[in-house]
Amino acid sequence: MTGPGGKGNILVVDDEPQITRVLKTTLSSHGYGTRTAADGGEALQLMKDWCPDLVITDLRMPNMDGLELCRHLRAKSRIPIIVLSVKGEERAKVEALDAGADDYVTKPFNINELLARVRAALRRAAVPEEPDAESIEGGDFHIDLQTRAVRVRDREIHLTPKEFDLLLYLARHPGRVITHRALLAAVWGENSVQQPEYLRVFVGHLRKKLELDEHSPRYILTEPWVGYRFEPGE
Repeated sequence: MTGPGGKGNILVVDDEPQITRVLKTTLSSHGYGTRTAADGGEALQLMKDWCPDLVITDLRMPNMDGLELCRHLRAKSRIPIIVLSVKGEERAKVEALDAGADDYVTKPFNINELLARVRAALRRAAVPEEPDAESIEGGDFHIDLQTRAVRVRDREIHLTPKEFDLLLYLARHPGRVITHRALLAAVWGENSVQQPEYLRVFVGHLRKKLELDEHSPRYILTEPWVGYRFEPGE
């Protein structure tokens, strides 16, 4: 399903009329079919008869908030979700990402940044998953799942087993914000979600091996208080 400009349909969920008005006007002008809802319950009702390709939702709303909406959507759909939050809502952002949101933008936001996040989320959704693929290739990276060999811009990188597991999980979710909790659970198990020092140490190791300048990383980016984002390069 596509909007009038052939780019897809987007549902904006926010209880602030000014926000929904601005976003609907902007998204529509960029070729997206756009509808709005004032809370999660209204969004779910609207989606009974209309299937958006992406949802942008505020977190703080009356009745059903954005966090609960994320849980409802993720229970039955892989639709991309971008959450809007105000500065200082780090815990709420983390909870939303752990509940299944793909990305977040902090209010007040730059509209060009939001549009870039929308394009990236729709691109990721359009690429079918390949769980049985023998390798991951993208940007500067080639990761062989059989031999566990890693090349970055034709440099052979030697990783420990845990370093490889961490990089592999990040590489399978390029461009997405992955929370500390999600990474810890995926790589070290659910019993390790309260051990963030694991991540600091191993992300540091990966940056030393992958980055040309570990103090100015371009591949593994820190999302303050939230987690990490993997960018494989152009």
